[in-house]
Amino acid sequence: MKVMTLINASRRHAALMRRRILVWEDEPERGDVPGWVLITVMTAGLVAALWLVAEPLLSGMFTSAVSGVAGP
Repeated sequence: MKVMTLINASRRHAALMRRRILVWEDEPERGDVPGWVLITVMTAGLVAALWLVAEPLLSGMFTSAVSGVAGP
């Protein structure tokens, strides 16, 4: 009896997954996952490049501000 229940549950699950895949394929606003990955990687690259350029300037500004607050 338990084996038949598991088989039926497995068949229902397979049917549900087939139906879900068909709905996903027909959905027009599913999005472009590789495009979003590319945008994320490019953004991270731009931030890293800007940080390399700006880091010495930001460190100098921070050091100047802290020494100005702490006094001579």
